[in-house]
Amino acid sequence: MHSILKRTAAAVAVGLAFAVPAKAELTGDLTIFLDTSNPAPRATMEEMIGRFGEQNPDLNIEITVIDREAYKTQIRNFLTANAPDVATWYAANRMRPYVEAGLFEDVSDLWAEPEIADNLASTKGAMTIDGKQWGVPYTYYQWGVYYRKDIFEELGLSEPTTWEEEKANCAKIVESGRACYTIGTKFLWTAGGWFDYLNMRTNGFDFHMDLAGGKVSWEDDRVKQTFANWKELIDMGAFIDNHQTYSWQEALPFMVNGEAAAYLMGNFAVAPLRDSGLTDDQLDFYQFVKINPDVALSEDAPTDTFHIPSAAKNKEAARAFLRFAASPEEQTIINNGKNLGQLPVNAQSSVDDDKFLQQGFEMLSSNSTGGVAQFWDRDAPAEMAKVSMEGFQEFMIKPDNLDRILSKLERARKRIYK
Repeated sequence: MHSILKRTAAAVAVGLAFAVPAKAELTGDLTIFLDTSNPAPRATMEEMIGRFGEQNPDLNIEITVIDREAYKTQIRNFLTANAPDVATWYAANRMRPYVEAGLFEDVSDLWAEPEIADNLASTKGAMTIDGKQWGVPYTYYQWGVYYRKDIFEELGLSEPTTWEEEKANCAKIVESGRACYTIGTKFLWTAGGWFDYLNMRTNGFDFHMDLAGGKVSWEDDRVKQTFANWKELIDMGAFIDNHQTYSWQEALPFMVNGEAAAYLMGNFAVAPLRDSGLTDDQLDFYQFVKINPDVALSEDAPTDTFHIPSAAKNKEAARAFLRFAASPEEQTIINNGKNLGQLPVNAQSSVDDDKFLQQGFEMLSSNSTGGVAQFWDRDAPAEMAKVSMEGFQEFMIKPDNLDRILSKLERARKRIYK
């Protein structure tokens, strides 16, 4: 193994080569670009690629690690000018620009293989554009409602499964002098999470994706019904006051201190809640409740992915690597608590003995019918995501402004998707 240090103004890239003197079917060079620049994810990916290299000793593998923010600005350039054989990216609308520009390889042939088709079924929709698949996922994490179990027990509440039960619980929580939910909308995306769930539960996954894709008017009655459901919670005082002044982290103490009973958030909130002193006896999790019984339950589960650039030079080895990265064994290893600490997408993988990861894995692995959304600011184009999330935040503060907000969003839709 050797390392080559490459420095640029925008990023630090590190090249590593794995070579074992033995025979193997795969030969030549395999270049892999990664955006996993933080220490733990970087080490996890390098170790996984090392295991692949050990299985393919005649393959010379070079890794380039680029700072995540720099990667976002460089990806189009390197896909066009000097494409690697494999590149990390994200599912759904985040991959669309590169699919439509012809820069990502169609890997539908991999998804025709039972090992991928069956075991990664929950994310197939997120990997599909124009009826074809354009990469494979290697990790995701669940969203849902994290709540104070001790407060629920104090008030005699049980986990809700329907919208009516959710509102009934909330009424009792408000009556006790608490907010039902903490939230910090200072950076807007947290309001996007509420919109995702309310819209998917009201109108279903396909409608939600059509709205994100600019195919539905924001003044459609079905969109208005989503906001009507949201307004029911706002009107009953479900959310903490002045949430627009807090980041998501700054909203955590309201739950820690017992001033709010729950948080709709990604699983990354668990570690800081535990670090703040809450025990697993006090914390629990439930799936966002069903609103419209006629739509399947779909989830927000932001998904990180591997892709083969269209201009890759060693597509045979690249496909072999994608199969390897999608395997149950590798997804078990890379997602354990010592590595990524997230969820394997492969339904045959094992999950760390952590109750939140276990619940999330069970929820997502059994949820192949509803679909897996990537979160509003990944599913919608950046400009539409920004203006719409500004609208969501304004609505949470001034719900009576809805007609004006939706009119503004509809004007933006006509301009942005033209």
